[in-house]
Amino acid sequence: MTRPDGEGLTDEERYDQGMVVRREVLSDAHVDRAIAGTTELTADFQDFITRVAWGDVWSRPGLDRRSRSIAVLTSLIAHGHHEELAMHVRAARRNGLSVDEIREVILQSAVYSGVPAANTAFRVASEVLTEEAP
Repeated sequence: MTRPDGEGLTDEERYDQGMVVRREVLSDAHVDRAIAGTTELTADFQDFITRVAWGDVWSRPGLDRRSRSIAVLTSLIAHGHHEELAMHVRAARRNGLSVDEIREVILQSAVYSGVPAANTAFRVASEVLTEEAP
């Protein structure tokens, strides 16, 4: 591999780099379930998100993973992508965000994305964070 941002890499190298990052951020168990659920219909999409989202964007050196998680949480809240939000709350915890920081991201989102979006985000985050409590 030539560059951490994916430039100059083959598609296969970008996929391999993306799979490493995807597993580190989302967990082996999550990625294994996603790959096991791949069908003929979804195979190209799985390849695309692994190469582009994880191998290119998440692999870029311009932001650390904590910052990327904050950006992703905010975007998912704003767009109402609740299933993805739950997955990325887990990822944010893996990337080092505290419960207090996640709370602040959701509060900040209430101002710019609306109270209903934040209300739902708090519900989703509460469910996820309750799962991880001992």
